[in-house]
Order: sequence, then C-alpha cells, then structure tokens
Amino acid sequence: MTAEVSAARSGTFRIGGDIEVNRLGFGAMRITGPGIWGEPPDRAEALRTLRRLPELGVNFIDTADSYGPDVSERLLREALHPCKGLLIATKAGLARTGPDRWIPLGRPEYLIQQAHKSLRNLGVEQIGLWQLHRIDPKVPADEQFDAVKQLLADGIIRHAGLSQVSVREIEAASRYFRVATVQNRYNLVDRSSEDVLDYCARTGIGFIPWFPLAAGDLAAPGSVLDDLARRHNAAPSQIALAWTLKRSPVMLPIPGTSKVAHLEQNVAAVGITLSDADFAALGRAGRQASAAARGDGD
Repeated sequence: MTAEVSAARSGTFRIGGDIEVNRLGFGAMRITGPGIWGEPPDRAEALRTLRRLPELGVNFIDTADSYGPDVSERLLREALHPCKGLLIATKAGLARTGPDRWIPLGRPEYLIQQAHKSLRNLGVEQIGLWQLHRIDPKVPADEQFDAVKQLLADGIIRHAGLSQVSVREIEAASRYFRVATVQNRYNLVDRSSEDVLDYCARTGIGFIPWFPLAAGDLAAPGSVLDDLARRHNAAPSQIALAWTLKRSPVMLPIPGTSKVAHLEQNVAAVGITLSDADFAALGRAGRQASAAARGDGD
C-alpha cells in the first residue's frame, strides 16, 4: 500500500463515539451471486478482494445476514478472521426467498435469532455495529426497537443503527436506544435523504449512504461530472465518491465490488480533492437531476 492509495486519507469517524474507522468503507453485498443470492461466480477473486481491504486501509465493512443469505458474512470470516482492527457491521430484518427478493421481517424473536446467527457466521464474540435492515410495517415499531434494546443489554451487539428511515423514525428509535448510524440510499442524483443526513450531522450519527456511486445522466459526455473526471484524470464514479466524502464529516460511504481492480479504483478516490466551486457545481447538478427524477422541478 502506498500513501497515495489508502482509505486513511478519507478521514475518520467514531461510530457510537468510541469505534474509530476510516470514513471510506466497503459494502459486502456484491461478493455474493447474481440477485445477491448464493455464492459469487468467482469465489477466489471475491476472497482476494476482501483480503485486500486492510492493505488499503479499509477498516469498516458493511454486510447483512440477507446477503446470500449468510454467504457474505461467511466469506468475510473466511477471508479476514479474526478481524483485528476491523469493524464488520451487519444487519437483519429482511428475509430472502429467492434472488432479488427482499421481504421485511421484524418480529422480535427473528431479529434476536438472526443477530445470534451473525455472531456465529462472523466468528466474533460481539457485533460492533448491528443495524435494523428495515422497520417492518407489519410489526409494531416499538417491539422491533425493544428487540434491539435487548441485544444491546445482553452484549450481543455494541452499537445499533437503522436503515432506510426518516427523521421521525430515528427519533422514535432513540427513545429505546442510542442510534449510532443510519444507512439510507444517497448519492449525487438521489438526494431524498438530505434531511436525514443533516439530522445525523447535527446529532453525531454516522450516515452510511448505500448506492453511493450512482450518477445517472450526470456521467454523460459533456456533463459537469464528465468534465471534472477528465480534469482529474479519474473515472466519473471516483468523482462522485469524492463529492460524497466532502458532503459531510459524518458520511461513511461503502462502495462495494467483488473485483480487486475496482476496489483499488474506489479507494484511489480519496486522493481526489474537489475545490469548493467544483463541489458546489456538482451539488447543483445533482439536485436538479434529483428534482427532475421526482418530477417536481428545480
């Protein structure tokens, strides 16, 4: 690893106030098979990718029991156990019945069962960060939050987070436990969680944007993003990632891949410094694209 290619250059954030990680993390969803189902097509390459993470300074990894299901967690154990110096965060709350099928399942006994299974899959004594993958609308929210509170009290998990939630839902959960992280979809062209990000920044909650590299039409030839990519001799996805990192100090992007070369390209984005003017121009273009996608104008 060279000084130029290290996730350490992304800065650090303390999850829950006490687990310090480099802000550029890794999402371990794509190390599974098509439809996030079963084993990866190239298992050896997936394992090489995972083993490259600590060499590149990536010490925050996001996974879930539903990725595979169980495949992602087990590959992480095979590649990285005993995981010293790494925070491997996982999630539960989505059941799988087949490729690309995701069913919210938030019954308290199921959430607790899955957290215990994740302990075994990862081969750890405690999960540093466990996240409720979805709030199941069929189960009273307070029962789901109580289950998380119990996992914390029993020491099964150290910190707890939420995924794909509103500010109101964060506030409701906070009456039961301290919310350490929020994981919502967010990128240059999907800004629907701006209010959630701003709330997290005010309250010291880590914000984990999933699908952080999406840029849509902003990556088209002649666009602001394309122009910046050419000026920095970078891929548009690297510029999008650099913008995401600059957006907020609580931002913890987790771009995922099953290929070593793509991982190295993502990590290299930490070496890109956007000027305030370029950052603002990208932000404006992204907001316009987001508004156009929602059909509500600029």
